[in-house]
Amino acid sequence: MVSSLRLRGAALAAAAILLVGAAAPPSAFRAPLRLGFPAGDDWEPAIAADRAGHMYVLYSHYGNDPACPGCASPHSELQVSGDGGATWSTPRPIAPSRQRQDDPQIVVDPADGRTVYAAFMQGNKASQYVARSTDFGRTWRVVLTEHLERGTDKEILAVRGKDVYLAYHAGYHIFVSASHDGGRTWTVRQPLESTRELGESLGSGGTVDSEGRVYFAWNGVERPARPKGPINLYLTTSARGGRSWRTSVIDVSQIARDCRCGGWDYWGAQMALVVDGRDNVYLLWNANRRPGAPQRLYFARSTNHGVSWTRPVDVSPAPYGANNVFPAIVATGNGDVRIGWMDDRRGHDAGGNDPTARWNTFTRSSKDGGRTWSTDQRLSTFVPGYAYLFNTGFLQPYGDYFEMEIDGTGRTHAIWGAGNSYAGPGNVWYTRSR
Repeated sequence: MVSSLRLRGAALAAAAILLVGAAAPPSAFRAPLRLGFPAGDDWEPAIAADRAGHMYVLYSHYGNDPACPGCASPHSELQVSGDGGATWSTPRPIAPSRQRQDDPQIVVDPADGRTVYAAFMQGNKASQYVARSTDFGRTWRVVLTEHLERGTDKEILAVRGKDVYLAYHAGYHIFVSASHDGGRTWTVRQPLESTRELGESLGSGGTVDSEGRVYFAWNGVERPARPKGPINLYLTTSARGGRSWRTSVIDVSQIARDCRCGGWDYWGAQMALVVDGRDNVYLLWNANRRPGAPQRLYFARSTNHGVSWTRPVDVSPAPYGANNVFPAIVATGNGDVRIGWMDDRRGHDAGGNDPTARWNTFTRSSKDGGRTWSTDQRLSTFVPGYAYLFNTGFLQPYGDYFEMEIDGTGRTHAIWGAGNSYAGPGNVWYTRSR
């Protein structure tokens, strides 16, 4: 049941540019480390940290896998670090299957800091699965969370304690599989009967706060067949275990410039979200105001559980004309917020796998809930031996998103994909702050 619908796109259209404040610059980051297979083909990585010093990375691997000759292509591949990201295990499939697996997610329960949950789609109908590990990723219990058999997509995993939620969509319908016993049993809910007013809605972020409220971010693409219409960036929120939902539209972006690369709305607007230790909610999204214009990067904060939001501010230092895409956000404590994104300021991407394009992954941070920000820092520095990597950046992002994480010691970790083109092959790249 939808308890409210608040259209706020017009009100938020004129966001201000936030000036760099007095926040300290972020720590230096280590040189990027390639994870996955030397030749790839590894796509859309997710990352999580527990409080015992383990890091977990899950991604889709295309092609052969020596650890699983019978696995389908693609399938979900896991790597684990027991020393905070200094060294990593060899890749192995998390749930070997002859059916393809896509859109991996991985999350550590923030309540116990130990239990690991992963999610992926499997099979031609993209059935939604969740896996649970209590032994630092050595073994997994895998459960099917729905029986819709209707070709779902873009799942987002959110966890706290015994409450586990998985959001996804099929056409103009969004669904949330909810478990309140640590992933053993599941109930499927629909936050909205239909999303035709908001567009075909792709999940892009999710979290559960300390009081049990669950939030999911969606990107509703109108006229999606091309796509050609605006993108409605909105939240669905439940304080009742998923039994009822409130819907809030945050912003409306115009259609992105066509990447001419084969990707469906690849450079389109999307929204990430997170809560900090005080249950403040933070949003980061990319959007534009004219059809086909480059995307800017916006930030907003709520201190009342999403009832109201600060005026959005542009937090990308990239010059106007640069394209800002794939927002990522993490937070901890009281107002410690860290954001990431990719942009092409060092080499404009004209589309069509432009050989002069130079993308990079950037980060910056705030210690006061986004009121002031550090200078930005480039994460994607040059590594020799890869034809798509240059001193000024990489040719193409590889995957529809990337992720960041904060570990128990306060270090920032980031994982992203880069490659020759949207079609690949590409690799997964990891770094952490020193």
